Amino acid sequence: MKFLLAALLLAITYLGWRHWRKTAQARYLDDFPLHKLLDRRLAARRPELDAAQRATVLDGLREYFLFCRQAGRRMVAMPSQAADDAWHEFILFTRQYDAFCRQAFGRFLHHTPAEAMRSPTQASEGLRRAWRLACAHEGIDRNKPDRLPRLFALDAHLGIAGGFAYQLDCMAARQGGDASGYCASHIGCSSGYGGGGGSGCSGDSDSGYSGSDSGSSGCGGGCGGGGD
Repeated sequence: MKFLLAALLLAITYLGWRHWRKTAQARYLDDFPLHKLLDRRLAARRPELDAAQRATVLDGLREYFLFCRQAGRRMVAMPSQAADDAWHEFILFTRQYDAFCRQAFGRFLHHTPAEAMRSPTQASEGLRRAWRLACAHEGIDRNKPDRLPRLFALDAHLGIAGGFAYQLDCMAARQGGDASGYCASHIGCSSGYGGGGGSGCSGDSDSGYSGSDSGSSGCGGGCGGGGD
């Protein structure tokens, strides 16, 4: 009996500690001064963006970090080139970035370029995970979305050169003669892994590729994996 009570107390203590840790990480991520740290660096990298637009990009990066925290060690692809640029600038502050990762995630968050991922499937799964988390965050039906999540709409909204532009209704766009961009229509279909009229980004395969460039994954990189 004493052993069972001790085990129960230990389990309750552990669960309480985990809840406190997750709450502390979320608060730290919300309060971290990303804008103050990165605005000037992002302005130099993307001089075409004004202050309000840069703030939007950095808000997108904060959302992405939130998704990485929620996903744990599972891969989350980056669906915005602009937010990926800001992430690159953050990594250059090596000590600050390392300290941020330890506080926000409990580990170092690695950046993995799409071309360095183990396979196209890894990039595809990471993009679907980003879609599911972004839709849940904004209350969007991931299977029948009525709009793109902010992080997926960011590059097109800002007119980012070399950015990732996603089409919500890919079939209508193609019928109208617009074959540009990446297809987001069916990323969340069939338990989040495609199906029906298409799958992943492409609408016709599970490769994670789509739109005008079948050699691109539609994501700038990803977080996940790696050791402490």
